[in-house]
Amino acid sequence: MLDANMTAQLKQYLANLREDVELVASLDDSEKSAQTRELLTEIAALHDDVSASFDGTDDRKPSFTIRRASDADRWVRFAGLPMGHEFTSLVLALLWAGGHPPKVDADLIEQVRGLEDDLEFEMFFSLSCHNCPDVVQALTLMALENPRIQATLIEGGAFQTEVEERGVLAVPATFLNGEPFFNGKMELGEILAKLDSGADAKAAEKLSAKDPFEVLIIGGGPAGAAAGVYTARKGFRTGIAAERFGGQLQDTLGIENLPGTAYTEGPKLSDNLKSQVLDNQIDLIDLARATELRPASEAGGLHEIAFANGAVLKSRSLVIATGARWRNLGVLGEAEYRNKGVAYCPHCDGPLFKGKRIAVIGGGNSGVEAAIDLAKIVGHVTLIEYDSKLRADEVLQRKLKSLANVDIVTNGQTTEVTGDGKRVNGLVLKDRESGEERRIDLEGVFVQIGLVPNTEWLAESGLELSRFGEIITDEHGATNKPGIFAAGDATIVPDKQIVIAMGEGAKAGLGAFDYLIRNEPAGEIAQAA
Repeated sequence: MLDANMTAQLKQYLANLREDVELVASLDDSEKSAQTRELLTEIAALHDDVSASFDGTDDRKPSFTIRRASDADRWVRFAGLPMGHEFTSLVLALLWAGGHPPKVDADLIEQVRGLEDDLEFEMFFSLSCHNCPDVVQALTLMALENPRIQATLIEGGAFQTEVEERGVLAVPATFLNGEPFFNGKMELGEILAKLDSGADAKAAEKLSAKDPFEVLIIGGGPAGAAAGVYTARKGFRTGIAAERFGGQLQDTLGIENLPGTAYTEGPKLSDNLKSQVLDNQIDLIDLARATELRPASEAGGLHEIAFANGAVLKSRSLVIATGARWRNLGVLGEAEYRNKGVAYCPHCDGPLFKGKRIAVIGGGNSGVEAAIDLAKIVGHVTLIEYDSKLRADEVLQRKLKSLANVDIVTNGQTTEVTGDGKRVNGLVLKDRESGEERRIDLEGVFVQIGLVPNTEWLAESGLELSRFGEIITDEHGATNKPGIFAAGDATIVPDKQIVIAMGEGAKAGLGAFDYLIRNEPAGEIAQAA
């Protein structure tokens, strides 16, 4: 199961074990069970502190439990094989069960240990889902740190019948004590906030106590990270507050157009940016959603940013880099059937539609790439483009048209997503030339129709926005408010690309630097000095 490279890496990691770890498998006569036996046998052979047994009695087969030998109440269970994107999750589970300390904020660990309710989590993932590992790892850590918490992590492809019965049409899908808990990516802090009603207040108090920054960046995508690196290297006290560090990078699989990098993947690039941010002593504040901007009343004064949890941060200068999100269709049935057949991430949710009929809405690069990828998995793809022709690159169009199980519809306006109350069963399509409507029977709809800037929270700020909600900036990244700069997909800059966002972020950072050296501190900063 493990190639030579994976074996060498895992052996090196297992050298960090401090306690004995037991692997207990529940198997049957299936091929997946044979693969599970092979995997666990190989792992146990790599370190004397790891043992494997195959006498488990769990109803899901194949599955295996990872537990601390000295405390059998601390365990996590994988149902199916945690390979692909989840191999790292498997490695971390082994290390944490073996007493290796997690690299997680100590306050979060204490919150986990302080939970007093009995919590039984079940979480469905797919091996191609790059959003799933964060949830898998968070639940794994919780189960191994608190004996009152149980976590079973289920590879949906190995348990298709259960996936169907429980109506799982999007991953990550998390259940708590048998009931739906959350669909989508969640980090440890977000899970704790849903479980601990006082978590937001504690986080807000801690944030609000921070001293004013010289540069505060709102948004942790490529633009925000680049701005932070530039201002920190200039010697200014810099903070980055992000709702989700990495932004859309976390939802991007293959990246092949970043100069100097032939190929990388979004989560990996996000991790590299995070490491660089931390190496530059930037104060990274994750899981922080900005809700209000209060510009300073005078040059050199303090701008204020309010956050959803009630916290307020202050800074002499700001760089707003909140990026953009996938645009919704805005038709009847879309919201009702979101995560019930309506999806936005083909890489994450595609495997759940194996052999089924689906539609992809959008004929740009994102839509056509999604259709090409999905055609390898699903039974049939109908690609629907609102315009009279596809807008994707010619090389992608040629590839799409070569696929036998793909139909292409142009001049197509989706007017409704239909379903049976539990899941999608079709859509209604209008021909924009003839006005004729028809229904297409299908089981999934993947929406890929462009981006919307994350700027609604700026509506009352006095910041100048375009008619599309984009922040208007000049050639230095400056907005109409002194000391406030903006960069990336949230601005009017054309061509929403990673490399462009990075460049715009660097430019905005340099603009903030220039502003700071030309304006003396005012207000409470000057008084404090």
